[in-house]
Amino acid sequence: MDAVAWLGLEPTEDPMRWRLPVTPGISTMGNFLFGGCALGAAIGAMQGATGRPIVWATAQYLSYARPGSVLDIDLTVPQAGRQTTQARAVGHVGDTEILTVNAALGSRPLELSGQWAERPDVPPPDECPPRGYRAEHADTLMARLDQRLAVGREMDQLDGTPTEDGRCALWVRMPELLEMSGAALAILGDYVPFGIGQALGQRAGGNSLDNTLRLERLVPTEWVLLDIRVHAVAHGYGHGLVHLWAEDGTLLATASQSTIVRFWEDPK
Repeated sequence: MDAVAWLGLEPTEDPMRWRLPVTPGISTMGNFLFGGCALGAAIGAMQGATGRPIVWATAQYLSYARPGSVLDIDLTVPQAGRQTTQARAVGHVGDTEILTVNAALGSRPLELSGQWAERPDVPPPDECPPRGYRAEHADTLMARLDQRLAVGREMDQLDGTPTEDGRCALWVRMPELLEMSGAALAILGDYVPFGIGQALGQRAGGNSLDNTLRLERLVPTEWVLLDIRVHAVAHGYGHGLVHLWAEDGTLLATASQSTIVRFWEDPK
């Protein structure tokens, strides 16, 4: 299964319009479409319409799409060059805009390459404890992800003590997914809100205002290490970056976000 099928993204007779039925399996525990899934769907639509791979894409989140609704994704291609396409997408439910996405797609025949970022030294996935979820969240996106905490604290360990460096790390895999792609990495890149709670040491997270994915290199990998780096929290907003690493140490992509910081109620 590829990411387009995993999301449930569907083409229409118009190659510049795609549709995404919003299901619980791509929604948050707050009962709305997960931002990374929305960006992943826009990327899938753009790649399907242009036939080119994603280079970068940035989403601005405007409103919520609830399960049972359909997100229509309308594409425009203002510029299509020999190697690079510049595209836009607007996702809406009826007349309500949910997100807008700007992106570049393409590939250039340059043999030079390099990687200078360094992956954190963490235990492999099978040596990290799994993250658990309460039974009422069994139908959400989180139930479709296998997550292992490599650096960080479980919810019941957050005692109000901030971390020194604002960093945490998770191993995540999507068991139903058979291939890595830009759309899949967009889903996994939406983890700065998780890092906010870890950095503050509180039951906190947030609603994403944006998400920018920059694709580096795709290699086969079952698990992806989310190396989450929260830079600052101020004036009610949090800002951070996620490095997405393959098991072999390849940097797959980076994702950056700003979020509205929110605090969660204690579980009952």
